[in-house]
Amino acid sequence: MEDQILQILKSVIGVDDIDSSVSQDNCEQWDSMAQLNLVVELEMEFDITLEPEEISEMRTFSDVVRVVKAKKAQ
Repeated sequence: MEDQILQILKSVIGVDDIDSSVSQDNCEQWDSMAQLNLVVELEMEFDITLEPEEISEMRTFSDVVRVVKAKKAQ
């Protein structure tokens, strides 16, 4: 699942050389529009619906993985 999420992030923000340390703080391309596109892609890929609170928590790669895993476990 982590690899899938990383590939989605790479695609959404348009940067191929990111790794699991990527965050909104260290990647200027991860802006509000990229966040919206990320949510859409994650929802389609994993067949989930993310709540606004969950979306606002997703500021790092690790946060995204945690939120998606929790959502899939429901």
